[in-house]
Amino acid sequence: MNASARPLRIGFIGLGIMGRSMAGHILAAGHDLHVYSRTRAKAEDLLQRGAHWCESPGEVAARSEVVITMVGLPSDVEQVYFEVRGILQSMRAGTLLVDMTTSSPALAARIAEAARAKGCGALDAPVSGGDIGARDAKLSIMVGGAQRDFDAALPVLRLMGSNIVLQGGAGAGQHTKMCNQIVIASTIVGVAEGIAYARRAGLDARTVLQSIGGGAASGFQLNVLGARMIEGDFAPGFFVEHFLKDLGIALGEASRMGLQLPGLELARSLYERLAARGGARDGTQALLKLYAD
Repeated sequence: MNASARPLRIGFIGLGIMGRSMAGHILAAGHDLHVYSRTRAKAEDLLQRGAHWCESPGEVAARSEVVITMVGLPSDVEQVYFEVRGILQSMRAGTLLVDMTTSSPALAARIAEAARAKGCGALDAPVSGGDIGARDAKLSIMVGGAQRDFDAALPVLRLMGSNIVLQGGAGAGQHTKMCNQIVIASTIVGVAEGIAYARRAGLDARTVLQSIGGGAASGFQLNVLGARMIEGDFAPGFFVEHFLKDLGIALGEASRMGLQLPGLELARSLYERLAARGGARDGTQALLKLYAD
């Protein structure tokens, strides 16, 4: 299977903020794209550009050589893969499955085992980069699975990302994504607190960002999300409710390994407060709201 040699029949399930852009890159590259989302309206732009609508995840799988999923929760992943007439039941032998949802490492291993039993390959390939990375095809893609499946998927993954690394066997991509979310969680708390401090000290936060955004504190969370905080732009590039899901997975895995992560625990408690105040559908930068009181 070589995406550069011929157009592939590729299925894409889950057309949210990031999924729509990711699927769009695949379609623009000339592949035969088959899509499904719980809300058909999210697919309309892709359908107008030539994608094919499917009525179920199973129909996507039956039509496709490669099936990519980018849904919300581990329960959604389990449903689209394991339900009656879902992906695993409907796919053909030789199909390659790529779950790009941030989900649990154990579920990734279950999917890989079930795929192998049916003569198929499976990768867990969660991403980082948010709406901007998805739009610009510059996502960081963390992959778990067999080398041969990674090699087969790589030309397709390159349509969506610029930093694509095989981390190990099934579940390794999800574990790597947990590392990513752990780092982000404490970092974004620091960004919110730095901006809150600047304002309380009577500084102009935009001017402060000009200085610290080019120093050792520089990074996406400060320079991109920090700028959105300052402007009061809390529109979601990544939903608070989805971030809370990720933090819960990370804390569960850490507990299973006997590892204490107090920074992560604090970040989750703050995001739980934000969600309880109606911020579940805000972007993660909305954490600044907690410091406005």
